Amino acid sequence: MLQFQEALDIVLKHSYNLEKENVSLNNCLNRILAEDIISDMDMPPFDKSAVDGYACKAEDINMELEVIETVQAGQTPSKKIKKGQCTQIMTGAPVPDGADKIIMVEHVEINGNKIKAKKNQIKSNICKLAEDVKTGDVVLEKSILIKPQHIAVLASSGYNKVHVYKNPSVGVFSTGDELVEPDCKPSKSKIRNSNGPQLIAQVQNLGLEEKYYGIAKDTKKDTLNILKKALSENDIVLLTGGVSMGKFDFVPEVLKQAGVEILFSQIAIKPGKPTVFGTINNKFVFGLPGNPVSSFVLFEILVKALIYKLMGFEINPDKIKLPLGKDYIQKRTGRQSFIPVNIKNGQIFPVEYHGSAHINSLSLADGFISIPAGVDEIKKGELLDVRQI
Repeated sequence: MLQFQEALDIVLKHSYNLEKENVSLNNCLNRILAEDIISDMDMPPFDKSAVDGYACKAEDINMELEVIETVQAGQTPSKKIKKGQCTQIMTGAPVPDGADKIIMVEHVEINGNKIKAKKNQIKSNICKLAEDVKTGDVVLEKSILIKPQHIAVLASSGYNKVHVYKNPSVGVFSTGDELVEPDCKPSKSKIRNSNGPQLIAQVQNLGLEEKYYGIAKDTKKDTLNILKKALSENDIVLLTGGVSMGKFDFVPEVLKQAGVEILFSQIAIKPGKPTVFGTINNKFVFGLPGNPVSSFVLFEILVKALIYKLMGFEINPDKIKLPLGKDYIQKRTGRQSFIPVNIKNGQIFPVEYHGSAHINSLSLADGFISIPAGVDEIKKGELLDVRQI
């Protein structure tokens, strides 16, 4: 049975970067940048005032100064500052020639068209030409995940369109005669399909669109038909259920029948041991366990890594190190465990967790911790990495 890191390495080894496409600035959020972004101008493009105040010569700071002009942002000064003179200036406006200091407006006394500084100032209050960025500088590097703070950099660098990697298309379906869709009231022996909507939401949370193919009956024919359709229309197919050892758990057999090369079918983790991964014609299939906590965790730790790799991004999950709020004991230690936790007052507490079918445990969780195989007890106060969700 594979260790988790071995399974992850196999998934990433078989990945590749999708093609690039050009998208508008307003549609590139959460996409992966496929080019270095080069500034086409200096930033700031001129010496500009960092405050509202009066531009003058630093050597005249203790003199009474004559106001010769007012310049607001977007205007160009028309007069050069000479000895004993100043220009009223607004934040962001170009600094007039001859000035090398801005006296903040709240630090002056005004007498008609003359002003005097109430105290000396050390700062020049001037943002110098190109002190932030020079023409030709790389301001954003290829392969970053574009976040809101990057949009301003793209805009200021003149990029109205951006080259990004294409998003992978993802197909989702569930298997099992016991399942009904959420809008149906389950009859005796039936349950609602929670895996489908959960996986759809996880895909959408990455800024991707998904195609949902419903629930496959517990027959090889129905499962195969839906699988083939999903594979024909998507880069990645996620299906849940039918991957364990039961009489009707024939998903691995159906995958082989469809021509999928199965690269692994078990991982030494809990939850999520019976996880199947395979490839066919540069496409990927994950057969995830039917229990919702398992499918959720496997998406977060395995599927998400593949999705981002296809988009040209090496995922480095956000983790915070926090102390355990109480002793934690587990009985079965043969596999690496992923335990849902919540955060209270700077400490982490394992969520009451009855196993991989316990859906509500995830709704109470802020993240999860990983406990290595063989560890049966962790003491209160021990620092652990929390992977946030």
